[in-house]
Amino acid sequence: MAQVMEFKLPDLGEGLTEAEIVRWLVAVGDVVAIDQPVVEVETAKAMVEVPCPYGGVVTARFGEEGTELPVGAPLITVAVGAQTVPVETAAPVEGSAGSGNAPRPLIGYGSDDSRPARRRRVRPVTAAVSAPVAPAVQVAPVAPVVPAAPVVPVAPVAPVAPAGPVPVISPLVRKLARDGGIDLRGLAGSGPDGLIMRADVEAALAALRAPAAPVAPVAAAVAPAAAQGERVPLKGVRGAVADKLSRSRREIPDATCWVDADATELMAARAAMNAVGGPKISVLALLARICTAALAKYPELNSTVDLAANEIVRLPSVNLGFAAQTERGLMVPVVRDAHAMNPEALSAEFARLTELARGGKLSPADLTGGTFTLNNYGVFGVDGSTPIINHPEAAMLGVGRIMAKPWVHRGELAVRQVVQLSLTFDHRVCDGGTAGGFLRYVADCVESPAVLLRSL
Repeated sequence: MAQVMEFKLPDLGEGLTEAEIVRWLVAVGDVVAIDQPVVEVETAKAMVEVPCPYGGVVTARFGEEGTELPVGAPLITVAVGAQTVPVETAAPVEGSAGSGNAPRPLIGYGSDDSRPARRRRVRPVTAAVSAPVAPAVQVAPVAPVVPAAPVVPVAPVAPVAPAGPVPVISPLVRKLARDGGIDLRGLAGSGPDGLIMRADVEAALAALRAPAAPVAPVAAAVAPAAAQGERVPLKGVRGAVADKLSRSRREIPDATCWVDADATELMAARAAMNAVGGPKISVLALLARICTAALAKYPELNSTVDLAANEIVRLPSVNLGFAAQTERGLMVPVVRDAHAMNPEALSAEFARLTELARGGKLSPADLTGGTFTLNNYGVFGVDGSTPIINHPEAAMLGVGRIMAKPWVHRGELAVRQVVQLSLTFDHRVCDGGTAGGFLRYVADCVESPAVLLRSL
């Protein structure tokens, strides 16, 4: 006898308490394999495909696309050990009696080498049925001509889901319904044994598109608008950023100091490094290398505050976060063990994580665990800023645009490449002297890269 197992939304990463269903990858009645992705969800940090730890027949789904679910809420139920008759989705198949492929025993959750199994529609066969199985599943091939103009009612409220699987074979019919916003559970199929055909979905779409009866313009007179302007839900990435920044302002007594620096020599050094061939080195990578060297001299700024223990925790490794603007909003990917990388390796890692961020493919692990953040807001064409610390870190270095400005160089007025550097720091972990020393060291390395070489 089949055992129905409930799979709940798992914990997808540090601090994540909910996720939004973006796209279901299986339907009720599909056969799923162990560790097969069944739904794509969006958290406040990344898009994630969630694999199911059970193999069997999907008996229920919880939540429509666009619904937010808390961690621990049911996602799907799976009948494990049910005997099934597989029906391939590519075309209608004349069924034959048999048990199909029995689901494998549960072996784990989320293995990396799993691949999505081919989706199949099934019809459960139970031992309680006394009649022979074959007549129940052997149906005549579906004719391409549908009975004339069936009328498909479209109810104004959500229909109650039937107890069994939705009678749909063709994946094209499923896609047509999904793209048109049609719930197949509310349709009466015109095919054999109630099979939902393409014509049924098209009729439902036509009913939805029919012009509605005109409504008398009384709404504005009855209830004037309560508020003006567009309302945007504060959720997802924007909501996560808002929560983190608000917490930073509430908990961290921050202060900011800044300095202008002559970056002419740094830009010349970068040009010379890139002229010899090989992978190109970015300005961000050079600034990151300077930051890791400065943190080695001033480890107070590579720390966090443990409020429960009332202690400052100085961290042994530099996990360097960097701000990346994407279509989904501001992301802060983290370069692990940045202190052990040279500029070439840092450039490659920045490029890799930026590409993942823009494609919405960063994992929660890529966005957590940072100890210090580098924010290059100069790419937006601005000179300066007062960064907000990325909680629970203790400091953030902001870098403005590098541009030609008049500058006194060796006692004479000259046009130099000038950049403004700003450091926001947690005043609990250090005083202004330490913060100023850190910032001055960074500026000295920007103005004379040989300073960095002397410290290596």
